[in-house]
Amino acid sequence: MEQYNPTTEILNYISGPSFTVVDGRITRVSEAARKFFLEPGMEIYPMLVTGQEEYRALTNGCLYLTLKIAEIPCNASVSRMEEFDLFTLEQETDQSELQAIALASQALRTPLSSIMTVADQLFPAANGEGSPANAQIARINRALFQMLRIVSNMSDAYRYSQQVKPRLTLVDMRSLMEDIFSKAAPLMESAGITLHFTNLPHSTFCLAEPEKLERAVNNILSNAMKFSGESGRIDAKIILKGTMFHLTVQDYGSGVPDELRGHIHTRFLRQPGLEDNRFGIGLGMVLIRSAAEAHGGTVLFEQPEEGGTRITMTIAYRQSADTALHTSMLHVDYAGERDHALIELSDVLPIDDYQSGNIN
Repeated sequence: MEQYNPTTEILNYISGPSFTVVDGRITRVSEAARKFFLEPGMEIYPMLVTGQEEYRALTNGCLYLTLKIAEIPCNASVSRMEEFDLFTLEQETDQSELQAIALASQALRTPLSSIMTVADQLFPAANGEGSPANAQIARINRALFQMLRIVSNMSDAYRYSQQVKPRLTLVDMRSLMEDIFSKAAPLMESAGITLHFTNLPHSTFCLAEPEKLERAVNNILSNAMKFSGESGRIDAKIILKGTMFHLTVQDYGSGVPDELRGHIHTRFLRQPGLEDNRFGIGLGMVLIRSAAEAHGGTVLFEQPEEGGTRITMTIAYRQSADTALHTSMLHVDYAGERDHALIELSDVLPIDDYQSGNIN
């Protein structure tokens, strides 16, 4: 009779492909992971496409990184247990589900755009000073921005998750982060949350996709606001450590429940009827993870001792022009030239921020 082994027991409870690692080598592989030709004894570090440094430094939390298994890129989440590291591979069915969601978003975007265009034309006329309709108009505006965020996430989650060469341009990371956080800070203040941001000490130019980083950061801030509770404070900073930027955002709320910590990177986690509306279906996480991957980095979720949740996104400090893709394609703004922060933070901002005079 096979002796009871807690590692084997854990793998049996995970439906997706998974395996455990001890001292840099695979120790056990679930049945679902054997189709990836993974076997005990294989070294994990040669498989890591992103996350070499981050995985070596991992002490706790849940890390999202990219592997190459049998020459095929594969995304995975890693949780550090007491005796081993648990790797859970992203399943192939996730991509088909994301594609179906993207197709549905295309059908929704056209009527939503028509409604927002009509609203832009009608509401200013009804929004005179002291008009009793102001509050109702703001509610409608915020709801439209929330719908635009959902539809954009639905359409872009699949596109962002595709293994395509990123369109990188040379940007000043300090200036980019200053722009993102300076726009978010007053909006968060209106929601009763103080944002403390520490930027890079001087201009640092590197290759990046500004829109992807902006959306990722705003989604991180949105999540932090949802879980900040009554603390009223969020701390953020970006530092350059070796060849990687580390962007950290920490709230001081109740944190992620224990039963969800090991699944923080899982798509479509939320079940119908779940009362806690802070949890979505994971599309925002897809954008965050995909942005990190496109920039050669990872995403780490931690539960610090002082409480709350800390998320760290790493970004490779790349300056070689060989990695940039020059394109003459016309850029189409996913937000229809509307304020990106008002869209990405629409689930957590007060109604007053959506008065017609504030969004045009």
